[in-house]
Amino acid sequence: YPTLSDPLVAMLAAPQWLNTQPLRSEDVRGKVVVVNFWTYSCVYCLRALPHIRAWAAKYADQGLVVIGVHTPEFAFEKDLPNVRSASASLGVRYPVAIDNDFGIWRAFNNNSWPALYIIGADGQVRRAISGEGGYDHSEQLIQQLLSEADGVDVASDIMAV
Repeated sequence: YPTLSDPLVAMLAAPQWLNTQPLRSEDVRGKVVVVNFWTYSCVYCLRALPHIRAWAAKYADQGLVVIGVHTPEFAFEKDLPNVRSASASLGVRYPVAIDNDFGIWRAFNNNSWPALYIIGADGQVRRAISGEGGYDHSEQLIQQLLSEADGVDVASDIMAV
């Protein structure tokens, strides 16, 4: 199996998770992973969520792992019950790492909300997107990486959100 990149290792060390037990290296090793940095009061993050939720649902059976990283911009966003409630009301059912100390943020050298990192089955970041947009291109890359990982063609239709 490929080794995990340092940012993925840092993410797996998150002290708190929503919607899952803490993820382990075997949960992501050899998988295509989408990491979404977000915070629940950021309008730009909220506009990105429908795309990310759709990918999580559409490609779960093909091995895509979607992980949200909730990194708070404001103090009230550090409150776990607030994050849990917002995640539930927004339909975020995939794993969410709680990054109140910005450790994962720093490991990814991230600098914006939202931010999207698409990681190949080799554990390396293949695309980093700061801010909104580029969803069609991102989904095409996800399809390509899933096909490379499995050797199976993935449907090439693009989600209309």
